[in-house]
Amino acid sequence: MIILAATPIGNLGDASKRLIEALTNAEVIASEDTRTTIHLMRALGIENRPRLIPLHEHNETEKAVEIVALARDLDVLVLSDAGMPAISDPGFPLVAAAAAAGVTVTALPGPSAVLTALAVSGLPTDRFSFEGFLPRKSRVTYFAALAREERTMVFFESPNRLPAALADIVTALGADRRVVVCRELTKLHEEVYRGTAADVAQHFAEGARGEICIVVEGAEPATSDLPTGIAQVLALVGGGLRLKEAASEVAEQTGLSKRELYEGALAKK
Repeated sequence: MIILAATPIGNLGDASKRLIEALTNAEVIASEDTRTTIHLMRALGIENRPRLIPLHEHNETEKAVEIVALARDLDVLVLSDAGMPAISDPGFPLVAAAAAAGVTVTALPGPSAVLTALAVSGLPTDRFSFEGFLPRKSRVTYFAALAREERTMVFFESPNRLPAALADIVTALGADRRVVVCRELTKLHEEVYRGTAADVAQHFAEGARGEICIVVEGAEPATSDLPTGIAQVLALVGGGLRLKEAASEVAEQTGLSKRELYEGALAKK
């Protein structure tokens, strides 16, 4: 059996009783960084010395075969560095391979940066989407493709790219879209900063430290009005997209006329 186990995202006190028991009794642990696993076990006072198998983004497809074979005869505990494995962390190829092979997969639930950020954001939680780590390039185009997403959106971002990401949100989604940056969740210097996209971008203009989650308000229900569509086209053009391509993309998203969007944006340039 394969056991996916959530580990603390910052506060060691969030280690569950079930996690501690599993670490104490594990014979085999597959983990994102075996050094982090050793540090966690020492911090929790666990003396068990199981077999450790590295399972990271560069080898997880290859290692999945080995781990699934082991899991036919014994329990394999799977850990990421923080939070739940397979959620923007190694684990998905392994789970998929185990499911295909008929090997049981279960989980020890626990800390999750995604759900923690969503819960404290103050934005609607009834419907949301998790978008994972932001791309390093073409972010204005990326955000513009999500401009009509009505669900609250959660993203991961590195602290050094945070100012640029927030500036791109302002460009693509508008200065008034509500945004929340959650920094160092569950840790000593936890910060949850709420405001409009413009306010938040200004606050973090000099950057930030620590682990970052960005929570973005969903769009108002689509009205498909031409002025709004033209504004979206111009935002994409401002982000570097050609006018014709921008008009096509917005037309596809909204159902508006590509010709009217193109001509309307051209008249406003």
